Amino acid sequence: MEYYKLLGLDKEPFSTSPDPAFFYNSYEHKECLNRLEIGIRLRRGLSVVLGEVGTGKTTVSRMLIQRFAKEKSNFIVRIILDPTFKSEFEFMKNLCDSFGIETSSRSSFEYKNDLENFLLQKGVKEKKAVVLIVDEGQKLTPTYIEVLRTLLNYETNEYKLLQLVIFAQQEFLHKMKRQPNFLDRISLGYTLNALNEDDTKGLIQARLKLAGLKDGKVVFTDKAMRLIHVHTQGFPRRIAMFCHQILIGMIRQNKKVVDEKFVLDSIRQEINWHA
Repeated sequence: MEYYKLLGLDKEPFSTSPDPAFFYNSYEHKECLNRLEIGIRLRRGLSVVLGEVGTGKTTVSRMLIQRFAKEKSNFIVRIILDPTFKSEFEFMKNLCDSFGIETSSRSSFEYKNDLENFLLQKGVKEKKAVVLIVDEGQKLTPTYIEVLRTLLNYETNEYKLLQLVIFAQQEFLHKMKRQPNFLDRISLGYTLNALNEDDTKGLIQARLKLAGLKDGKVVFTDKAMRLIHVHTQGFPRRIAMFCHQILIGMIRQNKKVVDEKFVLDSIRQEINWHA
């Protein structure tokens, strides 16, 4: 039997997979999503979201895709999960493949022409917004950044033909500063910060409820959640991983409620494990 069923839950509440069904609409994430959506709908071009590991960038990218999922007649949305390629040619080929562009191109230059024709066809003739989302953007090389900058040059008098959204760790900022022509094209720059104490509590409670926790049942006391916030510093991924370990320990010790002492013991165990 899955551990969460022993707690009366229907699903695992603290998976670290970017499941939109378990998305918690914190202030940070809601603000980021709303700004990205506005930028895409206005066809402003380039948006860059920076954040430390575990701040929820990948989850936000999945939520962004979901927001446009019901508007396929107006939006074409594709995502690159890991922009690690062996060459510019392979990068260009992947872009064309992602958008389903049928081509017999044999060079990066020909692929660029195919992409330009695709953007003109979809963006001008068919009036669709073409959206490319890049996760793990800090892995983009200067060569690939320059390719994307070139694609952002395609525009009408009113809007950009490619809507590019890059999610990356903070180190990507240094790469962009070394390529000012790309940096200057950013329409929206947003930094995802860690959650505050209230949103940390909200995240924990929302995930438990989404997993099937019965109304009125308490799993974590307020003091326990406050301590979890301090220990995880409000990083969503750390919160999920730590709460998962706590629930496992809770079952092993046949605990009904996680209190402050139980969290302190769990922190000590984690510190000893990594020592």
